[in-house]
Parts: sequence; structure tokens; C-alpha cells
Amino acid sequence: MKNKKEDRIVSHVVSLVLGIISIISMMFWYISIPSGIIAIVFGTKSYKKYGKKIGLAGLITGIIGLSLCLLIYISMIIIVIVDNGGYF
Repeated sequence: MKNKKEDRIVSHVVSLVLGIISIISMMFWYISIPSGIIAIVFGTKSYKKYGKKIGLAGLITGIIGLSLCLLIYISMIIIVIVDNGGYF
């Protein structure tokens, strides 16, 4: 059987890695949004359960990656609507 300490470390690391992936791949919504959401869930779970700061770092990177992705795509939609396809 696995030790509880190993499960705890894996949860923190997974949260941080997925948060970093979410930031790096923010131009690809199909990668950034799911990895950001999963990083937020794992980071919150591991930070509340174990109180380790690496879980908090995973939570923060997940939030940053998700918000940057949403900011980029919402601003692109607004630009397309305001620009109206280039026709005046």
C-alpha cells in the first residue's frame, strides 16, 4: 500500500505542474482551461488538507493561468464584435 505522505506530495506537485502548464499554454483554451481548473481543485484540496505552501502555489498558478486564458479570449471576442469584421 502507498504511504499517506506519498499521496500528499503527489497532490501538491500535480497542482503546481498543472498550474504552470495552464500559464504556458494560455493561447490554447482546450489545454489551459481544464488544466487550470484541475490545478485550482487540487491546490485547494491539498492546501486545506495539509497546509503546505506548494499547494497554495499550485492554486495561485492555476488561477493566474485560467484568468489569463479567459482574458485573452474575451478580449479577442470583444475586438471582433467592435471591429465588426472590418466592414464599415
